[in-house]
Amino acid sequence: MPTARGNLSWQPLKDHLDLVAQPVADAADLVPDAQVATIDEQLANTAEFCAEYDVALESSANCVVVTARRGDRTTHAALMVRGTDRADVNKTVRKHLDARKITFADQGYVEEATGMRSGGITPIGLPSDWPLLVDSAVATGGLMVVGAGVRSAKVLIDGAALAELPGAEVLGLVVR
Repeated sequence: MPTARGNLSWQPLKDHLDLVAQPVADAADLVPDAQVATIDEQLANTAEFCAEYDVALESSANCVVVTARRGDRTTHAALMVRGTDRADVNKTVRKHLDARKITFADQGYVEEATGMRSGGITPIGLPSDWPLLVDSAVATGGLMVVGAGVRSAKVLIDGAALAELPGAEVLGLVVR
C-alpha cells in the first residue's frame, strides 16, 4: 500500500544539501526535520513518481507558481496542493491575491527567479517576496513529498512545516 515514505531511502536534508538546489540548501535551517531522497529525474512528475516509488498520491504536494496582475501590479505566488487536488486558480486564488487576471507563470521565468528546475519547484527557498498559499489539506496532511529544486531528488516534510515557512498562508485552495 502506498505511503508518504514509499520505497525511497530518506536521509536528513541538513546532512545532504548537495542533493538539492542551492536555494533549498540555503533555506534548510527553516525545515530542520526535512528529509531528502534521490530519484530518477525522468520520474520527477507526480503521477510517474508516485507509481514508481510507491508514494501515495495524496501525500505528494505540488508547487504551482502563478502570475497575478491588477493594473501595473504583478505578483508571483506559489500554491501548494496535494497531487490528488486541483487549485481553484481562477476564483479562490485570483480573489485572494486581488488580481484581475491570473495565469500559470512562465516556466523559464520561474526557473530563473527561483534557481530551481521545472518539475522540482518547491516552497523551500522561494523568493521572499512571493506569497506561499498552502492548501489546508497539505497543512494538515502529515508527511508530504515535495520537490527539491531539482528533478533528481524529493523532500519529505510535515505539511505543518510548509505552513510555517516565511510568507505562508493556509487556505482552502482546491476546487470542490
